[in-house]
Amino acid sequence: MVSNQSTSSTAGRPGLQLPRWAGSFGFQIIAALIVGLGLGLLAKYTGSTKANPNGLGATLQTIGSSYVSLLQTAVVPLIFTAVVSSISNLREVSNAARLAWNTLLWFAITSLVAVLIGIGLGVLLQPGANTGISGDAEYDGKQGDWWAFLIGLFPKNFLGLGASSTVTDSGAVTTSVSFNVLQILVIAIAVGVAALKVGKQAEPFLALNASALAVIQKVLWWIIRIAPLGTVGLIGNAVAVYGWDTIGSLGKFTVAIYIGLALVLFGVYPALVRSHGLSVKQYFSGAWPAIQLAFVSRSSIGTLPLTQRVTERNLGVPRGYASFAVPLGATTKMDGCAAIYPAVAAIFVAQFFGIQLDFSQYLLIALVSVLGSAATAGTTGAVVMLTLTLSTLGLPLAGVGLLLAIDPILDMGRTAVNVAGQALVPTIVAKRQGILDETLYNAPRTGEAFREEEAPAAVDRELADSKA
Repeated sequence: MVSNQSTSSTAGRPGLQLPRWAGSFGFQIIAALIVGLGLGLLAKYTGSTKANPNGLGATLQTIGSSYVSLLQTAVVPLIFTAVVSSISNLREVSNAARLAWNTLLWFAITSLVAVLIGIGLGVLLQPGANTGISGDAEYDGKQGDWWAFLIGLFPKNFLGLGASSTVTDSGAVTTSVSFNVLQILVIAIAVGVAALKVGKQAEPFLALNASALAVIQKVLWWIIRIAPLGTVGLIGNAVAVYGWDTIGSLGKFTVAIYIGLALVLFGVYPALVRSHGLSVKQYFSGAWPAIQLAFVSRSSIGTLPLTQRVTERNLGVPRGYASFAVPLGATTKMDGCAAIYPAVAAIFVAQFFGIQLDFSQYLLIALVSVLGSAATAGTTGAVVMLTLTLSTLGLPLAGVGLLLAIDPILDMGRTAVNVAGQALVPTIVAKRQGILDETLYNAPRTGEAFREEEAPAAVDRELADSKA
């Protein structure tokens, strides 16, 4: 009798259950950051270095790089199928052109504000004065090039892919494949518009494209669900390889950059959100999964799939528009890398070498920063953008070499701001054009990066039916 009561009582009690917040995507990412930080410090203080990683350091590096590779494998098929699908849903090219124009305009507005903040901090904090470091550094890496940007708009093949081979000392040949997001975007837009012009004969192709997009999104969902594991590897490797002690005598420059990033992320962006009648809390809670992943991965392109999903699922931007605006932003919208950083860094270089900048040169910094981010398409990166700025101003490129030691530490914050802006602008434009799903924007967050089920087709139809 006692035995039966005990069994019944045990069966009636619920098993051990974690709190709901513990299962949320945001909590998992934060927990992964903490675990990664701890493992990274452990690897660093047990002798792991970039050149000779120990077992833990090598494991963290492999996990992090493998996860970024997984994300990047989804970029090319996602951009192509999503953009073709979005154009086929729009049906009105004039409306698409208006959305594109407004997107580019807001890219420029927010970049201008960011670069003005960078210039102000550079003048106020004087990061290049009295650094106590020698000026014998050199730089011979990639450089930004306006002409290369124009040439890069034209795809060299249908997929916008490139390959390069290197021969090792042992005679082995290794080949790496790269892709140009802007070229893929150009190809997808051309194919999408062509499908619209062909009409009924293109329906089988568009149906196949839609099916491929659904499959890619399902795979993408699986990749994003293991983001906490990738975060452990990425942040752990960053701490193990670079640590925070590499800041050294460039501490004032590092502080200036992060103050600028914080002002844009937590000042400018919330002000724009609020001025458009939207909730700042909902914006950050919606975009935060992508911002977190951008911080640890240091890759706008690698974060692109997640950025697009949170922009659609959390912020309520119609898929037809988001699938165009977010990939475009991942190539040309970089307030961290292409606005704040080159502005502060250019002023740092001028101060370091004792070069006095006049008002016209400050204006030139602003102009290059607003227009120049696109000139790094295909070779995106803050270092490339900085070389473009320094070359345009006539400042010594040797200054780039002075800043390379702390670039990985700066790159985490820069990329987070980049991605936050890439989600913000489509949200603002969608709101201004009356196509933002505000019910979805204001919905309670479940903690997931996005809902696994498909978004209602009515959202895309609303975009297609909006009048020019």
